[in-house]
Amino acid sequence: MELTEHRQVSVPAVYGFLRLVRVSPARQDALIGSLAEYCRSHELQLSGVFTDRDTAAGVASAAFTGLLDVLALPDVYGVLAPAMSHLGPKAIAAERGRRIEAAGSRLLLVRKPHATHHVVSRSGPVRRRPGTTRVLDAES
Repeated sequence: MELTEHRQVSVPAVYGFLRLVRVSPARQDALIGSLAEYCRSHELQLSGVFTDRDTAAGVASAAFTGLLDVLALPDVYGVLAPAMSHLGPKAIAAERGRRIEAAGSRLLLVRKPHATHHVVSRSGPVRRRPGTTRVLDAES
């Protein structure tokens, strides 16, 4: 029996997607760095990054069309973005997500969407982000 450590195993290839509107070069570098770090820690290969700067193009911007073209290449695992907002406003992001999945690829997010917890209090249900704590005055 041969161990996988002794065989060549291809690293899954992903392509990054950034939506950058009025972003400084330092911020762009930091975002690309976060994609690269995610890939390093998850054993993925960042094969390229597509950058969408055109807010008026809608779903079919040049950057997104180019991304869909590379997703048709063999051995592409998926698309990596810092957050869902990098795919655009909610309606556009949802459609882009559907198109990525229709291309047979996975959509990976460095920062997962925040889930909310429902807490029941005397005044009724309250929606809170995970990890938040309600602080009461000493007089409460």
